[in-house]
Amino acid sequence: MNEYINIGKFVAAFGLTGELVLKHVLGKKTVFTETEAIFIEELKGSYLPYFIQSSKEKNKEETFIKLEGIDTREIALKLLQKNVWLQQRDFRKLVAKDSSLGLLGYTLIDDGKEIGKIEEVIEQPHQILLQINIEGKEALIPLHKETLININHKKNEVHVTLPAGLLDVYLQ
Repeated sequence: MNEYINIGKFVAAFGLTGELVLKHVLGKKTVFTETEAIFIEELKGSYLPYFIQSSKEKNKEETFIKLEGIDTREIALKLLQKNVWLQQRDFRKLVAKDSSLGLLGYTLIDDGKEIGKIEEVIEQPHQILLQINIEGKEALIPLHKETLININHKKNEVHVTLPAGLLDVYLQ
């Protein structure tokens, strides 16, 4: 079974030939040269592939993408505000090492004790929240300079020191 990662959404149509602007959170200028397809979730849990004809970086957060079969501006406009997903293997190739989204799937470790796998990364203005599952309950763990000890990319681990009692809130 493929895992899909939400990387952003289409925010604009560009030109008259159906080119789209993808606003993404990959953390670097990105060209989808080695990625065959992106996916759009038409129905909950059902991802429809769109094959990439060409792509060109715009800036660190946006990429121009031309999809097969999207040949007019009118057709492209129908895809605006649609979320774009990548298969996990393609996501890992494209995400910047320093991007918070790259922490998906890493193991969260508090003072040497494994807490759980990071299932979602929620970026907020002053901190990042890591969603994990503790004993069947969703937990949101703040990640900022006061709690982060280090990130081990080789072992896919995020080491933190959490405030006393934070995990107890989720275990009651």
